[in-house]
Amino acid sequence: MKKLSILGSTGSVGRQSLEVVRAFPEKFQIVGLSAGKKTELLKEQILEFRPQYICVLTEKDRQDLDAYSHEHSLNLHIFVGTDGLVELATLNEHSLLIVAIVGTASLMPTYRAIQKGITIGLACKEVLVSGGSLIMALARKMGVSVLPIDSEHAALKQCLAGVGEDPSQVEKLILTASGGPFLHTPLEAFPEITLEQALKHPSWTMGSKITIDSATLMNKGLEVIEAFHLFQVPFEKIVVVVHPHSIVHSMVEFIDGTILSHMGLPDMRFPLQYVMTYPEKWANPWPKTKMSELPALQFFEPDFQKFPLLKLAFECGALGGTFPVVMNAANEAIVSLFLDKKLSFSDIPALVKKSVDSFDHFSNPSLEEIVAIDTSVKERLIYDA
Repeated sequence: MKKLSILGSTGSVGRQSLEVVRAFPEKFQIVGLSAGKKTELLKEQILEFRPQYICVLTEKDRQDLDAYSHEHSLNLHIFVGTDGLVELATLNEHSLLIVAIVGTASLMPTYRAIQKGITIGLACKEVLVSGGSLIMALARKMGVSVLPIDSEHAALKQCLAGVGEDPSQVEKLILTASGGPFLHTPLEAFPEITLEQALKHPSWTMGSKITIDSATLMNKGLEVIEAFHLFQVPFEKIVVVVHPHSIVHSMVEFIDGTILSHMGLPDMRFPLQYVMTYPEKWANPWPKTKMSELPALQFFEPDFQKFPLLKLAFECGALGGTFPVVMNAANEAIVSLFLDKKLSFSDIPALVKKSVDSFDHFSNPSLEEIVAIDTSVKERLIYDA
């Protein structure tokens, strides 16, 4: 059995990870789970998968879960808070850690798990966007695999397998973007976009924050920075094309002019299974692609005027240092304000850029400095709102 733990088991990626476990009950053992606010769902997961270790957000949650453990004759070891996430992440009992929590709370657990030689299944963008240089340097030093759960990066990794992920063989990494719900919405209509409209993604079912990021195309910008760290290909060789049907998840153009594409239905269980069974592939019960039934596949250049955050992500990623840290933190805070209906959709890119421009940037931040910057930027934006 492959033993694994999930940071963020009650979120969208965490729940779908457990769907993969359900499909192969004889192949996986859940060692640990962590959750934030959805403790009732966590309780259901505990009863079904019987993990030994749990991490919750607060001491009150720990007490509630401890009572639940006694009521159901469970033998749970319960960790609490950010320190508890590190303890859960570094358990000797698991060999795969799925990181699926939003925010820089994921940075230190990921870093410490890599130090322990634990394979990482990464669904949290903040880890590589904010701390990619530190994380990937440590992973290479320790010989630890960081396996991307994003469908685009899982696709790139599989396309690159034939050249041993050698960046010298790559002419371009081509990330596809659905274009989100506003691909065909004119720019002048953006100030009238509602929260409900922004949360209706045409292809994927995701959490609210990543859905808004997909609507602004910031999500694709974050993925560009992730691709840079994962595959060591320079930014000038990473491109984005809009592909509304979300069938081609990414492509690689090689130096000989040939292109490999990775195709499949827009279903997160495929990249999750890829990571969870790596390097093997197992037959599964998910619906499969029927080529004869596919629509005509189309690809377009992204509109940077309508989606300036994609351009900003390229710029901040290339500058490095604290630029992507501030951009990511500002975006997370501003999207949170939009989700609370405290500002408009068209405010998001302007406020993110303002935050990036107003920060006194520097190179090579430590993990502690990254967390401090992230906290400071978010607190200032939330306070100002």
